[in-house]
Amino acid sequence: QVQLVESGGGLVQPGGSLRLSCVASGTIISVAAMGWFRQAPGKQRELVATITSGGSTFHADSVKGRFTISRDNAKNTLYLQMISLKPEDTAVYYCNRHPPYKNYWGQGTQVTVSS
Repeated sequence: QVQLVESGGGLVQPGGSLRLSCVASGTIISVAAMGWFRQAPGKQRELVATITSGGSTFHADSVKGRFTISRDNAKNTLYLQMISLKPEDTAVYYCNRHPPYKNYWGQGTQVTVSS
C-alpha cells in the first residue's frame, strides 16, 4: 500500500518561508502526476500545485510566484518551496496523486502564518 508522509510545516510570520516535503513509500512520485493540496478549518481541500511525470508544473493563482513545486525522483520525494507566506496560506498541507486517490491521504503538515 502506498504511503505518503508530509513534513516541514510550522509557525511562521507573514513574509516568511517554509519548504514542505512529501516522502513516498514507492516510485509513485516519479511515475505519476502529483499535487500539493491544502485545507483550512471549515473549508474544502483545494489544489495548490501539480507536477506531471514529465516535469510540467501548475500553480494556483493564489500562490503563483510564491510557491514552487518540485520533485527528486531518486529520493521519492515531492517538495513545495513556499516564500512570502500570507495569513491566508494557513492550512494543513497534503500531497497526493493528481487527481487524488482517497486512500492516499496522510496526516498532512500544518502551516500557520501569523504575526
